[in-house]
Amino acid sequence: MPSNATSAHPLRAALATGPVRGLWSTAGSAMAAEHVARLGLDFICVDEQHGFHAEPTPALLRAIDTGGATPLVRVASNEPSLVGRALDAGARGVVVPMVETPADAARAVAACRYQPAGQRSYGPLRLSGVLGTGDPAAVERDVLCLVMIETRGALESLVEIAATPGLDGLFVGPADLALSMGLPLALPDPAAEHTEAVARIRAIAQEASLVAAIHCGDGATARRRIDEGFDLVTLGEDLALLGAAVTRELGHSA
Repeated sequence: MPSNATSAHPLRAALATGPVRGLWSTAGSAMAAEHVARLGLDFICVDEQHGFHAEPTPALLRAIDTGGATPLVRVASNEPSLVGRALDAGARGVVVPMVETPADAARAVAACRYQPAGQRSYGPLRLSGVLGTGDPAAVERDVLCLVMIETRGALESLVEIAATPGLDGLFVGPADLALSMGLPLALPDPAAEHTEAVARIRAIAQEASLVAAIHCGDGATARRRIDEGFDLVTLGEDLALLGAAVTRELGHSA
């Protein structure tokens, strides 16, 4: 094995020592991604579902690597080809949206695994260089598969989803979860039903020895979620944080 081969997934290692914090990237700027990756973030997740990227995903993942954070990708949908492309480009894990059933979760896991265990096609391309090896077992082992729980249907199948072999974590999407439950998007002050659902997702994830993850819009919310027991949180989304900073500075100048 080449001397630069890695034996440990950096985010797995960080999770073993405590909660991890990251950023949601929709801006699609490699320079911005590298800059903020140097600030102490554990991970940055490139959003291919809602992001509008000026630069291709491999460039963003390379910039995140250079900055020292772990690159993840939220794929646009639960399609094996999209999962495989993200992983081959160098993502160290995927976040798969709108998973509602155990079959959906099994499909996401299979997209991360080579045959005969899964459906991923071999072609790690950039990832083999990042890892220093193209060995299928090593490449396959270097994947985090997190599925998003963000619908009422997913809540109804939560225990079965959490029991999916090979799954690494449950990732709460609080906005879509609220919409699915017929609740307003008052996420800083959610309805009691929403709060109870989020707590249940976290508890079931941890009972199944899975990562309990949740998207947060700011650092204060992330701190509260960590205090509640979540293992992985975001500090917000890059464009929203940029907008908040500009608005703040405009207020200071008025």
